[in-house]
Amino acid sequence: MASVLITGASKGIGRATAAEFARRGHRVVATARDPRSLAGLDVDQRLPLDVTDAESVAAAVRNAGEVDILVSNAGVIFYAAVEATPPEKLAELFDVNTLGSLRVAQAVLPGMRARGNGRLLFISSVVGRIVAPPGAAYQTTKWALEGLVEALAIEVAPFGLEAALLEPGMVSSGALDAVTSYALPDDPYHAIAAPDTNGARSGMITPEEAAAEVADAAESPRLPLRVPVGDAARAILAARREAPDTIPFVLGGPAATTGAEA
Repeated sequence: MASVLITGASKGIGRATAAEFARRGHRVVATARDPRSLAGLDVDQRLPLDVTDAESVAAAVRNAGEVDILVSNAGVIFYAAVEATPPEKLAELFDVNTLGSLRVAQAVLPGMRARGNGRLLFISSVVGRIVAPPGAAYQTTKWALEGLVEALAIEVAPFGLEAALLEPGMVSSGALDAVTSYALPDDPYHAIAAPDTNGARSGMITPEEAAAEVADAAESPRLPLRVPVGDAARAILAARREAPDTIPFVLGGPAATTGAEA
């Protein structure tokens, strides 16, 4: 049995992952900005944790006790073409999706290093490896997370620790049902950057299916650096590896430089 700390556990993949680890007999510490949103989860602890607040992170990690496995899941998204992306809103996404993951990792690492054991799992996305307009802002935070965690995996290996990126495709969590969007007046990018996920939705998995693969990875004898989650994600990322870098790879397949086939 391991002690598992999960961020962003109020809904979606995070909540399903908390339930899955608990079902497998692990000690689960579920966290969210508002711990009342964790009601109904059959876990050992429900703690407040705001990944954008260093004091909140430190308090949650302190109250959680020893952490063997971190599942860093908290994340937010908005849609916009690059030209229409408000810089201050992109900074807010970075604060949650990338810096939030950094803060939590930094909080659990001293204890893991002292014990010489620990696994850090970060929920990334297939769009941490490809592009899918109009999600440039979210994708940018995930591409940054991918670089951060790849470096982390190298740095912590000598201490007996492992880090990994979990890369799901579309998940039926409801997170994309009412996404905030930003656009220029008389939006010139509408035809290019309008969300079109019909193809991706055909391979959509449930939060419970994603959670099972996250838990499988955490329990595996060896933790790979990157773990595609779901058959659609595996197919998309395999195609990305085969695609030439001269052609932008967008969700749905290689496309022209406009990305209009995304």
